[in-house]
Amino acid sequence: MRFLLGGLVIGLWGWSTGRMAGFAIARHEWWPLGVLGLIFTAQIGLMNVGTSLTSAAHGSVVLNLYAVHTVVLAHFLIPGDRLTARRLAGAIVAYGGIVLLFAGDRASAGASLLGDALVFASAFLLAERQVYLARAVQRLDPVKLLLAQAAVATPLFIVLSAVLEPEPTRWTLRLGASLAYQGVLIAGFCFVINLWLLQRYRPSALAALFLTQPIFGVFVATLVAGDPLSAPLLVACLAVAAGIGLSSR
Repeated sequence: MRFLLGGLVIGLWGWSTGRMAGFAIARHEWWPLGVLGLIFTAQIGLMNVGTSLTSAAHGSVVLNLYAVHTVVLAHFLIPGDRLTARRLAGAIVAYGGIVLLFAGDRASAGASLLGDALVFASAFLLAERQVYLARAVQRLDPVKLLLAQAAVATPLFIVLSAVLEPEPTRWTLRLGASLAYQGVLIAGFCFVINLWLLQRYRPSALAALFLTQPIFGVFVATLVAGDPLSAPLLVACLAVAAGIGLSSR
């Protein structure tokens, strides 16, 4: 439902800006769009399962490590986006914080090594998707790239939900508000803005914009979900933030 709503928002954006005029997918575009959709589906699937197996604070810190993954992957996949000594130091600091989180905060309520590992894998795929989009948006229509993700993910998640989630859905106002937030604002508006930025800036340069995400994530998880603020969690959070700051310069 999230990506169905997001796809509708993206379609409306494309229509309102005239980008849908003469919309057609050429034969050579099917493969890159399909690969993007599969990466996206795997990344979101791992994130959903991983966050259900760990605490909100852990999930926030580990998932936002994708900004550092992006800098490392861009070195190998984006011409001219080099991994300097400063960026390498930032990556080491951030990864060191995650190692500390994995090893030193196992007693945190709701956290698990399996959940953290799945979110870590999701963060890596998210970074790969960022780099993939940064390259693809230079030669493919942004509307096609955005719609491809929703078009591939939605039917796959419908099938997975039918197999793994047999219980009936209870439609409530709270669920509707959650879907509107995740679908309209995140999977719609924010995806459009993200791709717009990737058209104009290198992926590693954008990493600086995400510097505060792990910090906000931890404190919101504490306020909303009641996650405890342990010393290893705080150190890991600051290490990831510092690593993002160093690696984005």
